[in-house]
Amino acid sequence: MEILAGLLNGFAVALEPANLFWCFVGVLLGTVVGILPGLGPPATIAMLLPLTFNMNPAGAIIMLAGIYYGAKYGGSTTSILMNVPGESASVVTCLDGYQMAKKGRAGPALGIAAFGSFIAGTFSVVMIMLLSPPLAAAALRFGPPEIFTLLLLGFTMITYLGSGSRLKAVAMALVGMFLGTIGLDPVTGVGRYTFDTATLSDGVGLVPMIMGLFGVSEVLLNVEAGITQEVFQTRIGSLLPTRADWKDSAGPIARGSLLGFVLGILPGVGAIIPTFVSYALEKRLSRTPERFGRGAIEGVAGPESANNAATGGSMIPLLTLGIAPNVVMAVLLGAFLVHGVQPGPLMLREHPDLFWGVVASMYVGNIMLLILNLPLIGLWVQILRMPYGVLFPLILLVCVVGVYGVSENVWDIVIMLGFGVAGYLLRKTGYEPAPLVLAFVLGRLAEESIRQSLLLSRGRLGILMERPIAAAFLVATAAVILLPLVLPRLQALLARAAAESPDA
Repeated sequence: MEILAGLLNGFAVALEPANLFWCFVGVLLGTVVGILPGLGPPATIAMLLPLTFNMNPAGAIIMLAGIYYGAKYGGSTTSILMNVPGESASVVTCLDGYQMAKKGRAGPALGIAAFGSFIAGTFSVVMIMLLSPPLAAAALRFGPPEIFTLLLLGFTMITYLGSGSRLKAVAMALVGMFLGTIGLDPVTGVGRYTFDTATLSDGVGLVPMIMGLFGVSEVLLNVEAGITQEVFQTRIGSLLPTRADWKDSAGPIARGSLLGFVLGILPGVGAIIPTFVSYALEKRLSRTPERFGRGAIEGVAGPESANNAATGGSMIPLLTLGIAPNVVMAVLLGAFLVHGVQPGPLMLREHPDLFWGVVASMYVGNIMLLILNLPLIGLWVQILRMPYGVLFPLILLVCVVGVYGVSENVWDIVIMLGFGVAGYLLRKTGYEPAPLVLAFVLGRLAEESIRQSLLLSRGRLGILMERPIAAAFLVATAAVILLPLVLPRLQALLARAAAESPDA
């Protein structure tokens, strides 16, 4: 009853005309930010934060939160239509979404992305409302050993990302891990492979890497292939997924929603890792894994659901503990403090209207996003009919502006172009960039967490087995590695036994 009363109070706050307007502004801006590659929610929220100083706290936080989860909706649009991730967590959507678009199924791909995002977003808000206190307490138990073993489990999924050779996927993962070591040592602060440059002291930027590997390389490949306007004149058909599409997507949406929400709670995980893990999981569970990377709708539904559910999960540590689990939540934490509100365990007692108002606004915002995105899908599909000679300079321009806008560093543009050429050469030789990006993201976090674990245990690796949660992740990692080796032999033995004695 207390939760229901709080939610009703929250809707009274969220449905005030001024707050309803700021919610609409936030989700609309978020969608646009997600559609434009390279901008991203952190930079946008940081830029707009000064404009909220004279607003009421509820309206300001509702608008800034709307930008965050709204960008997750918009990010799938350019991933599907142009193979350029609108924001970093939409990288995985490129793998199958763009292939669906090339086959004339851009409408169902965009439709299932919007519906999956709505279902996952709504699910995450329900879970925030019901499970904030116990889940936040559980997240507190995740120290460096637990985080490292979770990331180790993520590494085992890398080989399932590529649609080609697993050996090539492992090679790309090793390259990604190496790139993750560039910059200052996380413990000693000593520069590694920086060549005494300020640009590389902070490490290789994730945005320039993603824009280069997925955006610039795609342009180069299409220009070389001589793609003409006809490729983008394919009949789109209905924008709504068919009954078969829903049947194929129901499981991935459910699993992606749960997976994204749980992983989104954990500090440092963010929204990128859940999308990769969701994609790998769906490919592993599929009876036809060879379809992935060639236009499987499950490869869009699962990651997009995980992406949006993770945004809700990341709100739990912020609202109930005052801890920012990722960079966007760090900016939102600053917004709370600017307005004189300290997120944490006392927020429900001291600012119940704000707490429940933000939660209720996420219900309202998700409905707004669904209403906004489905009619606008037809407009964005028109990009496919644009002559590629006009389209590819615009893609490059948006990539350059987006990369420069994040850091205002010209050298990041050079890095993006370098990764663009590298991505072009890799894809020409059968190497896929997705495992590289995942290993790059995981490698940085894994190095930091394992070194912190060794400092805590004075150099003993046994700490990974002494902590129950960490040990459970290690067992799961071993199972993921061993089961593909053991199951075929077990199946062969059972088949042989059945052939020898049919009655048994």
